[in-house]
Amino acid sequence: MSTHRYILPDEPEPQTGARLLYVASAQYSEEWNSTLHTHSCAELFFITGGHGVFQVRQERFPVAINDLVVVSAGVPHAETSQDGSPMEYVVLGVEGFETLADRSGRLLLHLPSGGDGVGSCLHMLRQESREEKPGCDRICRSLLDIILLRLHRREDFALSPTAAAVHATRECDLVRRYIDNHFKESLTLDQLAALAHINKFYLSHTFRQAFNTSPISYLISRRIQESRFLLTETDLSLSQIAQILGFSSLSYFSQSFRRLENISPMEYRKQHRQPRHAG
Repeated sequence: MSTHRYILPDEPEPQTGARLLYVASAQYSEEWNSTLHTHSCAELFFITGGHGVFQVRQERFPVAINDLVVVSAGVPHAETSQDGSPMEYVVLGVEGFETLADRSGRLLLHLPSGGDGVGSCLHMLRQESREEKPGCDRICRSLLDIILLRLHRREDFALSPTAAAVHATRECDLVRRYIDNHFKESLTLDQLAALAHINKFYLSHTFRQAFNTSPISYLISRRIQESRFLLTETDLSLSQIAQILGFSSLSYFSQSFRRLENISPMEYRKQHRQPRHAG
């Protein structure tokens, strides 16, 4: 059995809230003897060659090249190779999240062959961990961020942050407060992510978890909330209101208003505006 293991030094958690603890690779040989065992962190097994069988608790299932198996922390698991097709894999020990697929504590995905960039990132990560050149720990953690962010684009990749990622709530609170105070300005997801010093894909994911909406949807809802006041309490035209609230066009304002209020801005004004009395 040929193995290599690289232990990363301590460092604050990166942008995804997940913290890479180690990178290991293995290739099947006659002395491979895997028995059920557990880890204090989650593990991501990327099958890079051959075929085999994975066991998680009492469940056994086949795996092959381009499969990804995610096992939650503390869940018993083992892996064996198939005769005639030696299995190879790269495993990442990651702290800061748990699987949500079901109560089995595991997630099984089949990745496209080089189509989503995960394979190339994994190749660079394995190369960096083997060479152990200066700065490799930071590069490895950055590559994990990229891998997880790409995987989060899949609808079948469901992970939840654990206590190690609770700090993300503070970042989301910062973004929400900023939107509350600056919703009339032209804001983009890139700007909000830069404000919180996190990746925009991670911001979207954690903000939705915290507030059940995306940052941009929250921004639009704050603008529509303010527009209700302007429609009923001022004589501003719809175009002026749209411009004041940062909408790129009157049509975008009208579409957003109708989507949230189920009525057009003009109809809302007619229904809710109080009669004006001459002084």
